[in-house]
Amino acid sequence: MTRPTAVIATGLLLLTNPTQAKPCSDPVPGLPIVVNTWGGPFTAATDAAYLALINNDSTSALDAVEIGCSTCERRQCDTTVGFGGSPDENCETTLDAMIMDGTTMKSGAVAGLRRVRDAIAVARAVMRHTRHSLLVGDLATRFAVENGFVEEDLSTEESRARCEAWKRAGCQANYRINVTPDPSVSCGPYTPLPVDDLRLARSVADDEGAASHDTISMVVVHASGRMAAGTSTNGASFKVPGRVGDGPIVGSGSYVDGDVGGCGATGDGDIMMRFLPCYQAVENLRRGMSPTEAAEDAVRRMLRKYPKISSGIVVVNSKGEHGAAGSGWTFTYAYRGGRMNATEVVTVPPLLPEESDNVPRELI
Repeated sequence: MTRPTAVIATGLLLLTNPTQAKPCSDPVPGLPIVVNTWGGPFTAATDAAYLALINNDSTSALDAVEIGCSTCERRQCDTTVGFGGSPDENCETTLDAMIMDGTTMKSGAVAGLRRVRDAIAVARAVMRHTRHSLLVGDLATRFAVENGFVEEDLSTEESRARCEAWKRAGCQANYRINVTPDPSVSCGPYTPLPVDDLRLARSVADDEGAASHDTISMVVVHASGRMAAGTSTNGASFKVPGRVGDGPIVGSGSYVDGDVGGCGATGDGDIMMRFLPCYQAVENLRRGMSPTEAAEDAVRRMLRKYPKISSGIVVVNSKGEHGAAGSGWTFTYAYRGGRMNATEVVTVPPLLPEESDNVPRELI
């Protein structure tokens, strides 16, 4: 969801030691390091992953990612991760998650997962126990149950009440286009407009709505140098049932290559997956960019086509240097590494479309 700057600033004062948020930079606190999207309640995930690494030598980078993301799932971080948030048009909450190993490049993911709360753990089970990379919907749920996970309702009284209020407000806003009755004033049920009546001349701006969801995307660099990344989300609020966003898509929601670095993303997932921004950012690292430069380039590529996109990209290289970029909102990310006593949160001012030519020409 879009966050007013004042609200973010207040959260930073409560959750960090400094009297003001740190600027976006490429610091190196040392290894191991955990970096993830968003501050506020999401710092609980940072702490959980970091402490698992520090307190237990057997904790791997993949373990830490799973521990961190599952912490947010259980805590329902900002109601945009885990059960009880972001209901679809039918008032049902479904979950998306992925996890990736930066050494083997193997990944596992679930999308549209129903009735199972442990999305990131199920995603890891996909990676561990199948030759596949992505399972979806009810059959992903069946796989989860076969692997010992428990079915339970993902909706809560709060999520159902929120959905009913949305319906009473005429189902506004929603994601329907080119249907009848007019989705801007009606809940449906909808039927497609005849081809001749389609509004094919819609502007690019029509495809950009205010982000209604956040994602936890996490990158971990182990003390050994091994890396992993992962993502968990309950998607866009009031989405069309069956919609899958960028979270479980390798290269979009997150990506990692232990030779160079990793990336986590959040924002307008339907747009972001068209650009694979995390894959782009990691390849930017390979070409010699710093983490901040790599993130800014990935965001600018989206801004050139979608000037109003809400996005946030956090990038970590194999040395533990990190940086970020975003657009459309004030993005924050959290990190804890080396011997840091507490998680710190970095505020990232949004890039503007007219800043799209600032990347060094030799790196383009």
